[in-house]
Amino acid sequence: MDNFENFNTSEKAQAAELQRMIAVEQQKAQFQAQVHNFTDICWDKCVDSPGSKLDYRTETCLVSCVERFIDTTLTITNRFTQMVQKGAH
Repeated sequence: MDNFENFNTSEKAQAAELQRMIAVEQQKAQFQAQVHNFTDICWDKCVDSPGSKLDYRTETCLVSCVERFIDTTLTITNRFTQMVQKGAH
């Protein structure tokens, strides 16, 4: 899909916009998958028996669980970015 030699200027612009839109949708899907993953893992870890309200312990556990996942994901992402940048030089 990166081969646009046979496209006119308008078609190239449309193809580039389509690729951008696809990339955005893929990022949205990845984000939703990550949220789903957090929900599954943290729910199983923190919620003993669902009720009409979360008690303080459960709420605290859920918040801590998600924060740990976010921190870990950011650390891994930053480390990967550093490795890629070092490899590019």
